[in-house]
Amino acid sequence: MNFIALDVETANPDMASICAVGLVRFENGLPVSDTHFLVDPEDYFDPMNVAIHGITAEKVTGSPKMGELLPVISRALTKNVVIHHHHFDRTAFQRAAIKHSHPPLDCQWLDTVMVARRSWPEFAGSGGYGLRSLARAFGIQFRHHDAREDARASGIIMMRAIADSGIDLDKWTKRVRLPISGIPHSVTYRAGQTKAGIADGPLAGEVLVMTGTLSMLKSEMAILAANAGYAVAPSVTKFTTLLVVGDQDARRVGSSGKSAKHMKAEKMIAEGHPIRIMRESDFLVLLATAAV
Repeated sequence: MNFIALDVETANPDMASICAVGLVRFENGLPVSDTHFLVDPEDYFDPMNVAIHGITAEKVTGSPKMGELLPVISRALTKNVVIHHHHFDRTAFQRAAIKHSHPPLDCQWLDTVMVARRSWPEFAGSGGYGLRSLARAFGIQFRHHDAREDARASGIIMMRAIADSGIDLDKWTKRVRLPISGIPHSVTYRAGQTKAGIADGPLAGEVLVMTGTLSMLKSEMAILAANAGYAVAPSVTKFTTLLVVGDQDARRVGSSGKSAKHMKAEKMIAEGHPIRIMRESDFLVLLATAAV
């Protein structure tokens, strides 16, 4: 019943560009302390990200840099169970550690999306396991995309899952590694088709779309994603949860520099759809991290 809930916001599609961190400590199932701090990402702020969380370059002026904060955060999280809603927060710290030549955080990560999928299968569907959707279902009041508020909501969802399932925190760290169902791990992919991911993959339930120039064939990327549980679709729809963009395409701004899929995803995000946009290199780290 003791853990730390964590959430981050990023300045742009580069997952290492952390510009805010929220931490909430839970003891005996209750939040007992919290902290929130802005971070100078030493990088540019994408208008799309700013529209989501409201953090600008001006707001982080004078804030500490991630290279300075990582040792402090690492000491706070060491040997703790760290709750986060989706693999993105863990991946952001992984990328930040690589960027600043810092060792990976020595903690037990536990993704509440994976917990939620195993606790409440009835929520499966478009946005069903998003933080906002779960908070609405359970009557949790919070300010979305404020790192401290998101962290607190994630912790409360974790406690709700423990109560509803009867599975304690320690057992949950093991339960999320077990299959949801027994679908075989062999997948193939043909361009233009929608491919279901394996149901027992660590990222099962997500729907991936790719755009831009990738470092590998999109068919190869699709197989990697499907083996991790992602359904791979050819176009952005209301069911899409992640758009993977070629690294060089992610930093392009303006309508002339982004693909139709990219612009459609940004429009849907602005309308409230729970879609993430991620660079290819960050997504590959996410896949590697999820497999651990």
